[in-house]
Amino acid sequence: MKLYSNEIVFRGHPDKVCDQISDALLDACLKQDKLSRCGIEVVGGKGTIFITGEITSNAVINVESITKRVLEDIGYSSNYTIINNIGKQSNDIAQGVDVGGAGDNGMMFGYACNDTEHSLPTAMVILQKFSKQYDELRKIDTRFKPDGKTQITGLYDGDFKLKEIKTFTICYQNTEVDRVETDDIIKKMVEKIANKYGIKINEFLINPTGKFEIGGFEGDAGLTGRKIVVDSYQSFANVGGGAFSGKDPSKVDRSGAYKAREIAKKELKARNLKWCEVQLSYAIGIERPLAIYIDSSDGVIEPTDELYEECKPFNIITDLKLRETKYEEKARFGHFS
Repeated sequence: MKLYSNEIVFRGHPDKVCDQISDALLDACLKQDKLSRCGIEVVGGKGTIFITGEITSNAVINVESITKRVLEDIGYSSNYTIINNIGKQSNDIAQGVDVGGAGDNGMMFGYACNDTEHSLPTAMVILQKFSKQYDELRKIDTRFKPDGKTQITGLYDGDFKLKEIKTFTICYQNTEVDRVETDDIIKKMVEKIANKYGIKINEFLINPTGKFEIGGFEGDAGLTGRKIVVDSYQSFANVGGGAFSGKDPSKVDRSGAYKAREIAKKELKARNLKWCEVQLSYAIGIERPLAIYIDSSDGVIEPTDELYEECKPFNIITDLKLRETKYEEKARFGHFS
């Protein structure tokens, strides 16, 4: 048996808050102008939220009110100084994107496996379900606060299937009132989720330092795009070089990664595979991918010319309806579920 770990952060984690603000601003732009070009970055900490990056759009949005709405929705005070430092996208980039080319260089990965009904690893699904249920819990029980992160250290067999959980580590922000009771609520929630997949948990580590009362931007700084492993496959697959949040779908960091996931799922089911991983790569301003590489439990799969055509940015955006997608929702618990 092998030990392997993966993690997720709650939507109140400072980095995730920044991701959600970036994507909320993107959503607001796309709602008014489907052709908005955005690359929005947020940094927050100690009473101030600094918003920078680029927006080229006919949309008129209220950056401060959107930011405060996101904070309140997550469960934080909106009493922050909001600094708007957003500019416009460079014309040098636009001249290549306007004709259908990729919005950036880079490589993106997509992954799927047959472990669960979600075509994702069991441990990843357990953490996603837990983070979602925790968010619902903190809305009805004020002893639970928004910030936190959790990690599974699992025991895996030779086929890399999760057999049991050695250690379930949970760090959750709370009022430190009735800790024995709140810890017990958390344990039962996790055990119920794990039981659905036939997974036994051998031990819990809950707030190992002993206390977690100060969190959010008061406890740590946050930055858009700093949780790219959590956003993708929690270390079960390769991760591309770029983050997702705040980027409109002309940016292949985002659209290419979404397409690679769709290809992986399609190949997994069509060929009855155990797992499939897809890499796409692009050059800025060029439509056709530089390369498509598909690896799987049955070996390398040769991409077709039709697939290269499918993976041109304009076709990805159209086929996956990426100008109608609500990105703030994707930024909360991971982009693949």
